[in-house]
Amino acid sequence: MKKIFLAAVFLTGFNVAFAQEAQGTNLDPKENKDLMTWYHKDYASTKVYGINTENAYKYLESKGLKPKTVVVGVLDSGVQVDHPGLVKNLWTNPNEVPNNGKDDDGNGYIDDVHGWNFIGGKNGDVDIDNMEVTRVVKKYKPIFEGDDSAKNKANQAKMPEEFAMYMKSKELHTKKSVEASQNFQTYSMINELIPTMIKLLGNKTVTSENVATLKPADQNEAIAIQILTQTAQSPEFKGKSPAEFEKVMKEQMKEALDYFGPREKQYNLDYDTRAEIVGDNYDDYSERIYGNNHYEGPDAEHGTHVAGIIAGLPQGKEVQYGVASKVAKIMSVRTVPNGDERDKDVANAIRYAVDNGAKVLNMSFGKPVSPGKNVVWDAFKYAEDKGVLLVKAAGNENEDVAEHLAYPTNFKNVTDEKPFVSNVIVVGASTNRNNELRASFSNYNKKMVNVFAPGEEIYSTVPKNEYKYLQGTSMASPVVAGAAAVLLAYMPGLTPAQVIESLVKTSNPSTENGFKDNSQAGGVIDLKKAAEYAYTNFYNGKSSNVKKAEKAAKKAVKK
Repeated sequence: MKKIFLAAVFLTGFNVAFAQEAQGTNLDPKENKDLMTWYHKDYASTKVYGINTENAYKYLESKGLKPKTVVVGVLDSGVQVDHPGLVKNLWTNPNEVPNNGKDDDGNGYIDDVHGWNFIGGKNGDVDIDNMEVTRVVKKYKPIFEGDDSAKNKANQAKMPEEFAMYMKSKELHTKKSVEASQNFQTYSMINELIPTMIKLLGNKTVTSENVATLKPADQNEAIAIQILTQTAQSPEFKGKSPAEFEKVMKEQMKEALDYFGPREKQYNLDYDTRAEIVGDNYDDYSERIYGNNHYEGPDAEHGTHVAGIIAGLPQGKEVQYGVASKVAKIMSVRTVPNGDERDKDVANAIRYAVDNGAKVLNMSFGKPVSPGKNVVWDAFKYAEDKGVLLVKAAGNENEDVAEHLAYPTNFKNVTDEKPFVSNVIVVGASTNRNNELRASFSNYNKKMVNVFAPGEEIYSTVPKNEYKYLQGTSMASPVVAGAAAVLLAYMPGLTPAQVIESLVKTSNPSTENGFKDNSQAGGVIDLKKAAEYAYTNFYNGKSSNVKKAEKAAKKAVKK
């Protein structure tokens, strides 16, 4: 899922609205140990919608259950596999000899010790790639809007589904490319005005009262004061010294520019490094053997953060830990570039993770169109047949997903009463503010989003052995993936459908601001309650796969 950075993400003119603020605390978020682990809290005792992690472990252990390791596939941008907070919880392929240049286990992938990279090849790794709408426009524009108008009309009539996808992609491509260009220009201007803001402040702290006394000498200073007026209202900047303000502002502008800078290439119809780097035939969806074992790739921030939420371990002075840190191992399957993931890679990544023993797959990505959706849906069905749970982020566009699809979906048509598979759980993002429980960016829908989980101000591992707060449904999805891994570790006979039911039916509900209508559950997951539900209804003698297997084994012995 596209990164939600800490800098401003909603611009009107030069007004800056900061998407992430340290609410309810005067502590620096980097020093606030409570904030770093808030998503583990017990709602019943704290009234904060955490997921009750520790009590879940206590409950499961009180039943005498012994956990088995669960492999969680992280289908993402890559993972820093030697991060001190992750290295002890990495999956290692038991049948592969590291770095011998051979395919020891015969699965077609050479030296796949900790996973695989489907967006790399002998010539390196894909970093920036197109958005899917760009690829669709490039492919179909000559077919539907070529030089021969009669042929165009014939193709439009002959290929109605592709034509509808082309028209949608064309509209989005035009709109988004202009927005990206404008945002890059705006953030560049703000970045260039930081020295002017510092000069205007002098030795004054950043407060509305102090900023109101500033008088501009020219247009640049007038714009700088307008920006200061907005930032002074944010808890993240309010009361900071000029030096502190400068540091945070530079960090946020760098993040914004790093985000919008590549957009020119992502929407460029002529930009394509895929063929040169990966060397596959992209249009051949049946091709599965390509890529390399570069688990991290050029930018693994997103995937490393996701991995830490699932299975990070405290190290040094860091208190951060993943939901399934006691029971899970991370398999890195690099699938998502700086741009949109390709359907062929998604399908192959799912099959690779399933075939190599992952029982939960986290998919924190999505896009508005999907030319190869049938291939991905086939992979969904393959995972279902193998009893593997897929956890999918709902998306960060603040939209109803029934009106604005975020592929891959588990509904083939929005009008369908039920999803076509039973092994996919879709996750929206919640906050630690009860009166604003749905994160402002999170997508939602009563039918097509199953649950919500903490996804704002989430502290986790990032590359260079560091830690960082990020937000997005990308962060909420691995919270659920971790929760599912815990349930499966202690009750390995649970089916994906049973895990989903346990999480949905035991979520802590909220009716504030219509939150109950944002998902099927109408609440935020509670892992302890889900464990109780699963144990009572599925494990403890009631339709449990484990019990059935035990009975079958006993019968076989008697025979």
